[in-house]
Amino acid sequence: MLHRLHIKNIALISEADIEFDGKLNVLSGETGSGKSVILESINFVLGSKADRTMIRFGEQEAMVRAEFVVDENSDAVKLLNEYDIESEGEIIISRRLTADGKSSVKINGNTVTATMLKSVTQRLVDVHGQSEHFFLLNEENQLKVLDEICGSRIFGIKLELAKYLLEIKLRKKEIEELGGDESERERKLDLLKFQISEIEAAELKIGEFEELKAKQNLIANTEKIFEALNGVHSLLGDDGGCIDGVSAAQHYINTISAFSADYEEIAARLENLYAEMSDISETVTDLADNLSFDEEEARYIDERISLIKTLKKKYGADEEHILAFLEDAKAQYDAIADGAATIAKYQKEIAAFEDKFYGLCTQLSELRKHAAQKFCADVTQELHTLNIKDALFEVSFNSYDRQTVVFSPTGSDKISFMFSANKGEPLKPLNKVISGGEMSRFMLAVKTCLKDVNGISTYIFDEIDTGISGYTARTVADKFIKIAQSTQIIAVSHLPQICAASTAHFLIYKEESDKKSVTKVKRLTKEEKIDEIVRLTGDVRSDAAIEHAKELISRFDK
Repeated sequence: MLHRLHIKNIALISEADIEFDGKLNVLSGETGSGKSVILESINFVLGSKADRTMIRFGEQEAMVRAEFVVDENSDAVKLLNEYDIESEGEIIISRRLTADGKSSVKINGNTVTATMLKSVTQRLVDVHGQSEHFFLLNEENQLKVLDEICGSRIFGIKLELAKYLLEIKLRKKEIEELGGDESERERKLDLLKFQISEIEAAELKIGEFEELKAKQNLIANTEKIFEALNGVHSLLGDDGGCIDGVSAAQHYINTISAFSADYEEIAARLENLYAEMSDISETVTDLADNLSFDEEEARYIDERISLIKTLKKKYGADEEHILAFLEDAKAQYDAIADGAATIAKYQKEIAAFEDKFYGLCTQLSELRKHAAQKFCADVTQELHTLNIKDALFEVSFNSYDRQTVVFSPTGSDKISFMFSANKGEPLKPLNKVISGGEMSRFMLAVKTCLKDVNGISTYIFDEIDTGISGYTARTVADKFIKIAQSTQIIAVSHLPQICAASTAHFLIYKEESDKKSVTKVKRLTKEEKIDEIVRLTGDVRSDAAIEHAKELISRFDK
Protein backbone atom coordinates (compact mmCIF):
# COMPACT_ATOMS: atom_id res chain seq x y z
CA MET A 1 0.00 0.00 0.00
CA LEU A 2 1.01 3.66 -0.37
CA HIS A 3 2.04 4.55 3.17
CA ARG A 4 3.36 8.08 2.77
CA LEU A 5 3.46 10.73 0.04
CA HIS A 6 5.77 13.75 0.22
CA ILE A 7 5.24 16.57 -2.29
CA LYS A 8 7.45 19.61 -2.80
CA ASN A 9 6.97 22.52 -5.22
CA ILE A 10 4.22 20.97 -7.34
CA ALA A 11 1.78 23.61 -8.71
CA LEU A 12 0.26 25.41 -5.68
CA ILE A 13 1.74 22.95 -3.18
CA SER A 14 4.86 24.31 -1.54
CA GLU A 15 5.30 21.22 0.63
CA ALA A 16 2.93 18.52 1.83
CA ASP A 17 3.38 15.27 3.70
CA ILE A 18 0.49 12.80 3.65
CA GLU A 19 0.36 9.57 5.63
CA PHE A 20 -2.33 7.31 4.24
CA ASP A 21 -4.43 4.68 5.95
CA GLY A 22 -4.36 1.08 4.73
CA LYS A 23 -8.07 1.05 3.82
CA LEU A 24 -10.31 3.83 2.51
CA ASN A 25 -8.67 7.25 2.14
CA VAL A 26 -10.85 10.08 0.85
CA LEU A 27 -9.70 13.49 -0.40
CA SER A 28 -12.25 16.28 -0.56
CA GLY A 29 -12.25 20.05 -0.86
CA GLU A 30 -13.69 23.01 -2.69
CA THR A 31 -13.45 23.15 -6.48
CA GLY A 32 -10.03 24.52 -7.39
CA SER A 33 -8.54 23.74 -4.00
CA GLY A 34 -5.90 21.44 -5.51
CA LYS A 35 -7.31 17.92 -5.28
CA SER A 36 -6.16 17.25 -8.83
CA VAL A 37 -2.64 18.38 -7.88
CA ILE A 38 -2.41 15.53 -5.36
CA LEU A 39 -3.33 13.03 -8.09
CA GLU A 40 -0.97 14.68 -10.59
CA SER A 41 1.80 14.31 -8.02
CA ILE A 42 1.00 10.63 -7.55
CA ASN A 43 0.90 10.10 -11.31
CA PHE A 44 4.24 11.92 -11.62
CA VAL A 45 5.98 9.70 -9.09
CA LEU A 46 4.39 6.62 -10.70
CA GLY A 47 6.00 7.49 -14.05
CA SER A 48 3.67 9.73 -16.05
CA LYS A 49 5.17 12.22 -18.50
CA ALA A 50 7.04 15.04 -16.76
CA ASP A 51 5.92 18.59 -17.53
CA ARG A 52 7.94 21.60 -16.40
CA THR A 53 4.75 23.65 -16.00
CA MET A 54 3.92 21.58 -12.92
CA ILE A 55 6.86 23.13 -11.02
CA ARG A 56 5.68 25.78 -8.55
CA PHE A 57 6.15 29.31 -9.88
CA GLY A 58 9.48 30.79 -8.83
CA GLU A 59 11.05 27.42 -7.94
CA GLN A 60 13.78 25.56 -9.80
CA GLU A 61 12.90 22.00 -8.85
CA ALA A 62 9.91 19.83 -7.96
CA MET A 63 10.07 16.54 -6.07
CA VAL A 64 7.66 13.78 -5.07
CA ARG A 65 8.51 10.81 -2.86
CA ALA A 66 6.21 7.84 -2.38
CA GLU A 67 6.79 5.21 0.30
CA PHE A 68 5.10 1.83 -0.20
CA VAL A 69 4.74 -1.02 2.25
CA VAL A 70 4.62 -4.27 0.28
CA ASP A 71 4.56 -8.02 0.70
CA GLU A 72 8.03 -9.46 0.16
CA ASN A 73 6.53 -12.02 -2.23
CA SER A 74 4.73 -9.42 -4.35
CA ASP A 75 5.30 -9.06 -8.09
CA ALA A 76 6.82 -5.61 -7.55
CA VAL A 77 9.48 -6.98 -5.19
CA LYS A 78 10.24 -9.85 -7.56
CA LEU A 79 10.79 -7.34 -10.35
CA LEU A 80 13.08 -5.24 -8.15
CA ASN A 81 15.13 -8.38 -7.47
CA GLU A 82 15.59 -8.74 -11.24
CA TYR A 83 16.87 -5.15 -11.26
CA ASP A 84 19.26 -5.99 -8.37
CA ILE A 85 17.43 -3.55 -6.10
CA GLU A 86 16.97 -4.70 -2.52
CA SER A 87 13.63 -4.33 -0.74
CA GLU A 88 12.74 -5.50 2.72
CA GLY A 89 9.01 -4.92 2.62
CA GLU A 90 9.42 -1.28 1.59
CA ILE A 91 9.67 0.48 -1.76
CA ILE A 92 10.63 4.16 -1.73
CA ILE A 93 10.32 6.00 -5.03
CA SER A 94 11.57 9.57 -5.47
CA ARG A 95 11.35 11.60 -8.63
CA ARG A 96 12.73 15.06 -9.32
CA LEU A 97 12.09 17.51 -12.15
CA THR A 98 14.18 20.62 -12.73
CA ALA A 99 13.19 23.84 -14.49
CA ASP A 100 15.43 22.94 -17.45
CA GLY A 101 13.39 19.76 -18.01
CA LYS A 102 15.77 17.21 -16.49
CA SER A 103 14.15 14.37 -14.58
CA SER A 104 15.71 11.79 -12.25
CA VAL A 105 14.16 8.75 -10.59
CA LYS A 106 15.37 6.58 -7.74
CA ILE A 107 13.91 3.42 -6.24
CA ASN A 108 15.30 2.53 -2.82
CA GLY A 109 18.23 4.83 -3.55
CA ASN A 110 19.03 3.26 -6.94
CA THR A 111 18.77 5.35 -10.10
CA VAL A 112 16.36 3.78 -12.60
CA THR A 113 14.96 4.58 -16.04
CA ALA A 114 11.41 5.75 -16.71
CA THR A 115 10.63 2.35 -18.25
CA MET A 116 11.86 0.52 -15.15
CA LEU A 117 9.81 2.87 -12.95
CA LYS A 118 6.59 2.18 -14.84
CA SER A 119 7.24 -1.56 -14.80
CA VAL A 120 7.44 -1.46 -11.00
CA THR A 121 4.60 0.98 -10.28
CA GLN A 122 2.08 -0.77 -12.52
CA ARG A 123 2.44 -3.69 -10.12
CA LEU A 124 1.72 -1.42 -7.14
CA VAL A 125 -0.99 1.07 -8.07
CA ASP A 126 -3.98 1.18 -10.38
CA VAL A 127 -5.25 4.72 -11.11
CA HIS A 128 -8.87 5.05 -12.25
CA GLY A 129 -10.49 8.19 -13.47
CA GLN A 130 -12.49 9.50 -16.38
CA SER A 131 -9.78 8.30 -18.79
CA GLU A 132 -10.31 4.76 -17.51
CA HIS A 133 -13.82 4.93 -18.94
CA PHE A 134 -12.31 5.19 -22.41
CA PHE A 135 -10.00 2.27 -21.61
CA LEU A 136 -12.97 -0.01 -20.93
CA LEU A 137 -14.78 1.15 -24.04
CA ASN A 138 -11.95 -0.12 -26.26
CA GLU A 139 -12.58 -3.73 -27.28
CA GLU A 140 -8.87 -4.61 -27.31
CA ASN A 141 -8.66 -3.50 -23.69
CA GLN A 142 -11.78 -5.50 -22.87
CA LEU A 143 -9.88 -8.64 -23.91
CA LYS A 144 -7.05 -7.61 -21.56
CA VAL A 145 -9.54 -7.34 -18.68
CA LEU A 146 -10.92 -10.78 -19.45
CA ASP A 147 -7.42 -12.26 -19.57
CA GLU A 148 -6.67 -10.63 -16.24
CA ILE A 149 -9.57 -12.62 -14.80
CA CYS A 150 -8.32 -15.84 -16.40
CA GLY A 151 -4.92 -15.24 -14.79
CA SER A 152 -2.35 -18.03 -14.74
CA ARG A 153 -4.72 -20.52 -16.40
CA ILE A 154 -3.99 -19.00 -19.81
CA PHE A 155 -0.36 -17.98 -19.26
CA GLY A 156 1.03 -21.29 -20.50
CA ILE A 157 -1.23 -21.27 -23.56
CA LYS A 158 -0.08 -17.78 -24.52
CA LEU A 159 3.55 -18.89 -24.22
CA GLU A 160 2.82 -21.82 -26.54
CA LEU A 161 1.06 -19.51 -29.01
CA ALA A 162 4.09 -17.23 -29.06
CA LYS A 163 6.38 -20.24 -29.60
CA TYR A 164 4.40 -21.50 -32.59
CA LEU A 165 4.15 -18.01 -34.08
CA LEU A 166 7.94 -17.79 -33.92
CA GLU A 167 8.36 -21.19 -35.57
CA ILE A 168 5.94 -20.20 -38.36
CA LYS A 169 7.78 -16.90 -38.85
CA LEU A 170 11.17 -18.65 -39.04
CA ARG A 171 9.91 -21.18 -41.62
CA LYS A 172 8.39 -18.44 -43.76
CA LYS A 173 11.66 -16.54 -43.62
CA GLU A 174 13.52 -19.66 -44.77
CA ILE A 175 11.08 -20.08 -47.66
CA GLU A 176 11.54 -16.44 -48.61
CA GLU A 177 15.32 -16.90 -48.64
CA LEU A 178 14.84 -19.94 -50.87
CA GLY A 179 12.98 -17.80 -53.34
CA GLY A 180 9.37 -17.89 -52.16
CA ASP A 181 6.79 -19.26 -54.61
CA GLU A 182 7.70 -20.81 -57.98
CA SER A 183 7.47 -17.60 -60.05
CA GLU A 184 9.50 -15.69 -57.49
CA ARG A 185 12.13 -18.44 -57.43
CA GLU A 186 12.42 -18.33 -61.24
CA ARG A 187 12.87 -14.57 -61.14
CA LYS A 188 15.61 -14.85 -58.51
CA LEU A 189 17.35 -17.67 -60.40
CA ASP A 190 17.42 -15.60 -63.60
CA LEU A 191 18.90 -12.64 -61.75
CA LEU A 192 21.52 -14.75 -59.96
CA LYS A 193 22.46 -16.53 -63.19
CA PHE A 194 23.04 -13.19 -64.92
CA GLN A 195 25.14 -11.88 -61.99
CA ILE A 196 27.24 -15.05 -61.86
CA SER A 197 27.85 -15.01 -65.62
CA GLU A 198 28.75 -11.33 -65.65
CA ILE A 199 31.36 -11.69 -62.89
CA GLU A 200 32.81 -14.99 -64.14
CA ALA A 201 33.18 -13.62 -67.67
CA ALA A 202 35.35 -10.81 -66.31
CA GLU A 203 37.93 -13.32 -64.94
CA LEU A 204 38.97 -10.89 -62.19
CA LYS A 205 42.21 -11.08 -60.26
CA ILE A 206 42.71 -9.48 -56.87
CA GLY A 207 44.80 -6.28 -57.23
CA GLU A 208 44.25 -6.11 -60.97
CA PHE A 209 42.50 -2.74 -60.95
CA GLU A 210 45.44 -0.95 -59.31
CA GLU A 211 47.91 -2.58 -61.71
CA LEU A 212 45.84 -1.47 -64.69
CA LYS A 213 45.59 2.08 -63.36
CA ALA A 214 49.40 2.16 -63.03
CA LYS A 215 49.85 0.98 -66.63
CA GLN A 216 47.27 3.47 -67.85
CA ASN A 217 49.16 6.26 -66.11
CA LEU A 218 52.43 5.07 -67.69
CA ILE A 219 50.99 5.05 -71.22
CA ALA A 220 49.46 8.47 -70.73
CA ASN A 221 52.93 9.89 -69.91
CA THR A 222 55.09 7.95 -72.46
CA GLU A 223 56.43 11.05 -74.27
CA LYS A 224 57.31 12.82 -71.05
CA ILE A 225 59.11 9.72 -69.74
CA PHE A 226 61.08 9.26 -73.01
CA GLU A 227 62.25 12.87 -72.95
CA ALA A 228 63.34 12.57 -69.33
CA LEU A 229 65.32 9.34 -69.88
CA ASN A 230 67.10 10.76 -72.94
CA GLY A 231 67.92 13.89 -70.98
CA VAL A 232 69.50 11.84 -68.21
CA HIS A 233 71.52 9.80 -70.73
CA SER A 234 72.72 12.94 -72.50
CA LEU A 235 73.88 14.66 -69.33
CA LEU A 236 75.74 11.60 -68.17
CA GLY A 237 77.16 9.99 -71.33
CA ASP A 238 77.58 12.62 -74.06
CA ASP A 239 81.05 14.04 -74.85
CA GLY A 240 81.94 16.43 -72.10
CA GLY A 241 79.17 14.99 -69.90
CA CYS A 242 79.31 14.00 -66.28
CA ILE A 243 81.04 10.66 -66.94
CA ASP A 244 83.87 12.40 -68.83
CA GLY A 245 84.21 14.92 -66.01
CA VAL A 246 84.52 12.17 -63.41
CA SER A 247 87.11 10.38 -65.60
CA ALA A 248 89.21 13.55 -65.77
CA ALA A 249 88.94 13.97 -62.02
CA GLN A 250 90.18 10.39 -61.58
CA HIS A 251 93.24 11.16 -63.74
CA TYR A 252 94.20 14.14 -61.60
CA ILE A 253 93.74 12.40 -58.24
CA ASN A 254 95.63 9.32 -59.33
CA THR A 255 98.78 11.46 -59.84
CA ILE A 256 98.85 12.28 -56.13
CA SER A 257 97.11 9.33 -54.49
CA ALA A 258 100.44 7.81 -53.41
CA PHE A 259 101.26 10.84 -51.25
CA SER A 260 98.42 10.50 -48.73
CA ALA A 261 95.74 8.07 -47.54
CA ASP A 262 93.17 10.85 -47.88
CA TYR A 263 94.03 11.27 -51.64
CA GLU A 264 93.88 7.52 -52.06
CA GLU A 265 90.37 7.43 -50.49
CA ILE A 266 89.14 10.16 -52.85
CA ALA A 267 90.51 8.21 -55.78
CA ALA A 268 88.50 5.14 -54.65
CA ARG A 269 85.34 7.15 -54.26
CA LEU A 270 85.70 8.67 -57.73
CA GLU A 271 86.20 5.17 -59.14
CA ASN A 272 82.91 4.05 -57.51
CA LEU A 273 81.14 7.18 -58.74
CA TYR A 274 82.36 6.56 -62.31
CA ALA A 275 81.06 2.97 -62.19
CA GLU A 276 77.64 4.03 -60.75
CA MET A 277 77.14 6.81 -63.29
CA SER A 278 78.13 4.50 -66.16
CA ASP A 279 75.57 1.92 -64.92
CA ILE A 280 72.84 4.57 -64.62
CA SER A 281 73.58 5.76 -68.15
CA GLU A 282 73.28 2.24 -69.53
CA THR A 283 70.06 1.59 -67.56
CA VAL A 284 68.25 4.71 -68.77
CA THR A 285 69.36 3.89 -72.32
CA ASP A 286 67.82 0.40 -72.01
CA LEU A 287 64.62 1.87 -70.50
CA ALA A 288 64.32 4.36 -73.34
CA ASP A 289 64.94 1.67 -75.94
CA ASN A 290 62.23 -0.56 -74.42
CA LEU A 291 59.70 2.26 -74.03
CA SER A 292 56.96 1.83 -76.61
CA PHE A 293 53.36 3.00 -77.06
CA ASP A 294 50.93 0.23 -78.09
CA GLU A 295 47.53 1.67 -79.01
CA GLU A 296 45.88 -1.76 -78.84
CA GLU A 297 47.18 -2.36 -75.30
CA ALA A 298 46.08 1.12 -74.25
CA ARG A 299 42.58 0.48 -75.58
CA TYR A 300 42.43 -2.87 -73.75
CA ILE A 301 43.52 -1.30 -70.47
CA ASP A 302 40.89 1.47 -70.77
CA GLU A 303 38.13 -1.04 -71.51
CA ARG A 304 39.26 -3.34 -68.68
CA ILE A 305 39.28 -0.49 -66.17
CA SER A 306 35.77 0.57 -67.30
CA LEU A 307 34.51 -3.02 -66.90
CA ILE A 308 35.92 -3.36 -63.38
CA LYS A 309 34.43 0.02 -62.39
CA THR A 310 31.00 -1.20 -63.54
CA LEU A 311 31.36 -4.42 -61.53
CA LYS A 312 32.46 -2.45 -58.47
CA LYS A 313 29.33 -0.29 -58.66
CA LYS A 314 27.15 -3.41 -58.77
CA TYR A 315 28.85 -5.93 -56.54
CA GLY A 316 31.53 -4.53 -54.24
CA ALA A 317 34.25 -2.02 -53.45
CA ASP A 318 37.12 -4.03 -54.97
CA GLU A 319 37.96 -7.33 -56.67
CA GLU A 320 37.95 -9.20 -53.36
CA HIS A 321 34.42 -8.08 -52.51
CA ILE A 322 33.19 -8.77 -56.04
CA LEU A 323 34.55 -12.32 -55.94
CA ALA A 324 32.97 -12.81 -52.49
CA PHE A 325 29.64 -11.67 -53.98
CA LEU A 326 30.15 -14.24 -56.74
CA GLU A 327 30.59 -17.08 -54.24
CA ASP A 328 27.52 -16.00 -52.30
CA ALA A 329 25.46 -15.75 -55.51
CA LYS A 330 26.54 -19.28 -56.49
CA ALA A 331 25.52 -20.59 -53.06
CA GLN A 332 22.12 -18.84 -53.32
CA TYR A 333 21.60 -20.17 -56.83
CA ASP A 334 22.31 -23.73 -55.75
CA ALA A 335 20.08 -23.40 -52.67
CA ILE A 336 17.14 -22.02 -54.68
CA ALA A 337 17.63 -24.45 -57.56
CA ASP A 338 17.62 -27.38 -55.14
CA GLY A 339 15.11 -25.74 -52.75
CA ALA A 340 11.80 -27.11 -54.02
CA ALA A 341 11.96 -30.13 -51.70
CA THR A 342 13.11 -27.98 -48.77
CA ILE A 343 10.30 -25.50 -49.35
CA ALA A 344 7.75 -28.33 -49.44
CA LYS A 345 9.18 -29.57 -46.14
CA TYR A 346 8.90 -26.11 -44.55
CA GLN A 347 5.36 -25.65 -45.84
CA LYS A 348 4.38 -28.96 -44.29
CA GLU A 349 5.91 -27.88 -40.97
CA ILE A 350 4.08 -24.53 -41.14
CA ALA A 351 0.76 -26.33 -41.67
CA ALA A 352 1.48 -28.54 -38.64
CA PHE A 353 2.34 -25.53 -36.48
CA GLU A 354 -0.80 -23.73 -37.66
CA ASP A 355 -2.89 -26.77 -36.72
CA LYS A 356 -1.38 -26.74 -33.22
CA PHE A 357 -1.88 -22.97 -33.02
CA TYR A 358 -5.54 -23.36 -33.93
CA GLY A 359 -5.98 -26.06 -31.30
CA LEU A 360 -4.49 -23.79 -28.63
CA CYS A 361 -6.73 -20.92 -29.77
CA THR A 362 -9.81 -23.04 -29.24
CA GLN A 363 -8.57 -24.03 -25.75
CA LEU A 364 -7.95 -20.37 -24.96
CA SER A 365 -11.40 -19.42 -26.22
CA GLU A 366 -13.05 -22.02 -23.99
CA LEU A 367 -11.17 -20.79 -20.92
CA ARG A 368 -12.11 -17.21 -21.71
CA LYS A 369 -15.76 -18.07 -22.28
CA HIS A 370 -15.88 -19.97 -19.01
CA ALA A 371 -14.29 -17.05 -17.14
CA ALA A 372 -16.58 -14.59 -18.93
CA GLN A 373 -19.72 -16.37 -17.67
CA LYS A 374 -18.80 -15.88 -14.01
CA PHE A 375 -17.39 -12.41 -14.64
CA CYS A 376 -20.58 -11.25 -16.37
CA ALA A 377 -22.74 -12.72 -13.62
CA ASP A 378 -20.66 -11.02 -10.91
CA VAL A 379 -20.58 -7.65 -12.68
CA THR A 380 -24.31 -7.82 -13.37
CA GLN A 381 -24.97 -8.51 -9.69
CA GLU A 382 -22.77 -5.55 -8.72
CA LEU A 383 -24.62 -3.33 -11.20
CA HIS A 384 -27.95 -4.35 -9.67
CA THR A 385 -26.71 -3.28 -6.24
CA LEU A 386 -25.47 -0.02 -7.79
CA ASN A 387 -29.04 0.85 -8.73
CA ILE A 388 -29.01 -0.31 -12.35
CA LYS A 389 -31.57 -2.95 -11.47
CA ASP A 390 -32.33 -4.11 -15.01
CA ALA A 391 -28.72 -4.20 -16.15
CA LEU A 392 -27.63 -7.02 -18.45
CA PHE A 393 -24.00 -7.67 -19.26
CA GLU A 394 -22.47 -10.29 -21.52
CA VAL A 395 -19.25 -10.85 -23.42
CA SER A 396 -19.73 -11.48 -27.12
CA PHE A 397 -17.14 -13.69 -28.86
CA ASN A 398 -16.43 -13.78 -32.59
CA SER A 399 -16.59 -17.14 -34.33
CA TYR A 400 -13.67 -18.59 -36.33
CA ASP A 401 -12.49 -21.88 -37.76
CA ARG A 402 -9.24 -23.36 -39.08
CA GLN A 403 -9.45 -21.27 -42.26
CA THR A 404 -10.24 -17.94 -40.55
CA VAL A 405 -8.02 -18.28 -37.48
CA VAL A 406 -6.07 -15.08 -36.71
CA PHE A 407 -2.39 -15.68 -36.00
CA SER A 408 -1.91 -13.34 -33.03
CA PRO A 409 -0.02 -13.89 -29.74
CA THR A 410 -3.32 -13.29 -27.92
CA GLY A 411 -5.16 -15.91 -29.93
CA SER A 412 -8.00 -15.48 -32.41
CA ASP A 413 -10.64 -14.12 -30.05
CA LYS A 414 -12.25 -10.77 -30.68
CA ILE A 415 -14.67 -9.83 -27.95
CA SER A 416 -17.10 -7.06 -27.19
CA PHE A 417 -18.65 -6.08 -23.85
CA MET A 418 -22.42 -6.08 -24.50
CA PHE A 419 -24.61 -3.99 -22.19
CA SER A 420 -28.22 -3.06 -21.61
CA ALA A 421 -29.39 -0.82 -18.76
CA ASN A 422 -33.13 -0.98 -19.34
CA LYS A 423 -35.64 -3.79 -19.32
CA GLY A 424 -36.69 -4.89 -22.78
CA GLU A 425 -33.71 -3.25 -24.48
CA PRO A 426 -31.43 -5.56 -26.46
CA LEU A 427 -27.77 -5.96 -25.58
CA LYS A 428 -25.52 -3.65 -27.60
CA PRO A 429 -21.79 -2.89 -27.57
CA LEU A 430 -20.87 -1.06 -24.37
CA ASN A 431 -19.34 1.89 -26.20
CA LYS A 432 -22.60 2.47 -28.11
CA VAL A 433 -25.18 2.59 -25.32
CA ILE A 434 -23.74 3.36 -21.87
CA SER A 435 -24.15 6.81 -20.31
CA GLY A 436 -21.57 8.67 -18.23
CA GLY A 437 -23.23 7.93 -14.88
CA GLU A 438 -23.74 4.29 -15.84
CA MET A 439 -20.13 4.08 -16.96
CA SER A 440 -18.86 5.17 -13.53
CA ARG A 441 -20.90 2.45 -11.87
CA PHE A 442 -19.95 -0.12 -14.50
CA MET A 443 -16.26 0.60 -13.93
CA LEU A 444 -16.69 0.33 -10.18
CA ALA A 445 -18.50 -2.99 -10.62
CA VAL A 446 -15.64 -4.30 -12.76
CA LYS A 447 -13.01 -3.15 -10.26
CA THR A 448 -14.95 -4.73 -7.42
CA CYS A 449 -14.85 -8.04 -9.26
CA LEU A 450 -11.14 -7.66 -10.08
CA LYS A 451 -9.93 -6.67 -6.64
CA ASP A 452 -8.70 -10.16 -5.73
CA VAL A 453 -7.18 -11.18 -9.06
CA ASN A 454 -4.83 -8.44 -10.27
CA GLY A 455 -2.33 -8.34 -7.40
CA ILE A 456 -2.55 -4.53 -7.11
CA SER A 457 -2.29 -3.24 -3.54
CA THR A 458 -3.62 0.31 -4.12
CA TYR A 459 -6.55 1.64 -6.13
CA ILE A 460 -6.79 5.37 -6.83
CA PHE A 461 -10.20 6.70 -7.89
CA ASP A 462 -10.44 10.20 -9.34
CA GLU A 463 -14.05 11.32 -8.86
CA ILE A 464 -15.41 7.99 -10.07
CA ASP A 465 -18.64 9.00 -8.32
CA THR A 466 -19.40 11.69 -10.92
CA GLY A 467 -23.08 11.63 -11.84
CA ILE A 468 -23.99 9.57 -8.75
CA SER A 469 -26.14 10.66 -5.81
CA GLY A 470 -28.73 9.50 -3.31
CA TYR A 471 -29.16 5.79 -2.72
CA THR A 472 -26.57 4.91 -5.35
CA ALA A 473 -23.99 7.00 -3.51
CA ARG A 474 -24.52 4.87 -0.42
CA THR A 475 -24.06 1.73 -2.51
CA VAL A 476 -20.84 3.08 -4.03
CA ALA A 477 -19.57 3.76 -0.53
CA ASP A 478 -20.39 0.17 0.41
CA LYS A 479 -18.44 -1.03 -2.64
CA PHE A 480 -15.47 1.07 -1.61
CA ILE A 481 -15.56 -0.45 1.86
CA LYS A 482 -15.77 -3.94 0.37
CA ILE A 483 -12.75 -3.35 -1.89
CA ALA A 484 -10.80 -1.67 0.91
CA GLN A 485 -10.92 -4.84 3.01
CA SER A 486 -8.16 -6.24 0.79
CA THR A 487 -6.97 -3.30 -1.32
CA GLN A 488 -6.08 0.22 -0.21
CA ILE A 489 -8.23 2.93 -1.81
CA ILE A 490 -7.34 6.60 -2.29
CA ALA A 491 -10.37 8.42 -3.69
CA VAL A 492 -11.14 12.01 -4.62
CA SER A 493 -14.84 12.46 -3.92
CA HIS A 494 -17.53 15.08 -3.44
CA LEU A 495 -20.12 12.67 -2.02
CA PRO A 496 -20.84 12.91 1.72
CA GLN A 497 -21.63 9.18 1.84
CA ILE A 498 -18.17 8.21 0.58
CA CYS A 499 -16.49 10.71 2.88
CA ALA A 500 -18.47 9.29 5.80
CA ALA A 501 -17.27 5.78 4.92
CA SER A 502 -13.60 6.79 4.93
CA THR A 503 -11.11 5.42 7.45
CA ALA A 504 -8.92 8.46 6.76
CA HIS A 505 -10.29 11.77 5.47
CA PHE A 506 -8.04 14.50 4.04
CA LEU A 507 -9.16 18.06 3.34
CA ILE A 508 -7.51 19.87 0.45
CA TYR A 509 -7.75 23.64 0.86
CA LYS A 510 -6.05 26.89 -0.20
CA GLU A 511 -4.72 29.71 1.90
CA GLU A 512 -2.70 32.87 1.27
CA SER A 513 0.99 32.91 2.22
CA ASP A 514 3.34 35.77 1.33
CA LYS A 515 0.76 37.05 -1.15
CA LYS A 516 0.71 33.67 -2.87
CA SER A 517 -1.96 30.97 -2.96
CA VAL A 518 -0.80 27.77 -1.33
CA THR A 519 -2.56 24.39 -1.35
CA LYS A 520 -2.55 22.59 1.99
CA VAL A 521 -3.48 19.04 2.98
CA LYS A 522 -4.89 18.22 6.37
CA ARG A 523 -5.97 14.91 7.86
CA LEU A 524 -9.28 15.59 9.55
CA THR A 525 -10.13 14.71 13.09
CA LYS A 526 -13.50 13.13 13.79
CA GLU A 527 -15.05 16.53 14.53
CA GLU A 528 -13.49 18.13 11.46
CA LYS A 529 -14.74 15.25 9.35
CA ILE A 530 -18.27 15.97 10.58
CA ASP A 531 -17.93 19.62 9.55
CA GLU A 532 -16.69 18.62 6.07
CA ILE A 533 -19.64 16.24 5.59
CA VAL A 534 -22.01 19.04 6.59
CA ARG A 535 -20.36 21.23 3.94
CA LEU A 536 -20.68 18.49 1.33
CA THR A 537 -24.39 17.99 2.04
CA GLY A 538 -24.91 21.69 1.35
CA ASP A 539 -26.44 22.33 4.76
CA VAL A 540 -25.70 25.25 7.07
CA ARG A 541 -23.86 24.16 10.19
CA SER A 542 -26.71 23.44 12.58
CA ASP A 543 -27.44 20.89 15.24
CA ALA A 544 -29.64 18.98 12.79
CA ALA A 545 -26.98 19.01 10.09
CA ILE A 546 -24.33 17.86 12.55
CA GLU A 547 -26.55 15.03 13.80
CA HIS A 548 -27.23 14.01 10.22
CA ALA A 549 -23.47 13.88 9.50
CA LYS A 550 -22.85 11.84 12.64
CA GLU A 551 -25.63 9.45 11.68
CA LEU A 552 -24.12 9.11 8.19
CA ILE A 553 -20.73 8.23 9.68
CA SER A 554 -22.25 5.76 12.12
CA ARG A 555 -23.81 3.81 9.25
CA PHE A 556 -20.35 2.89 8.04
CA ASP A 557 -18.54 2.85 11.38
CA LYS A 558 -18.78 -0.85 12.10
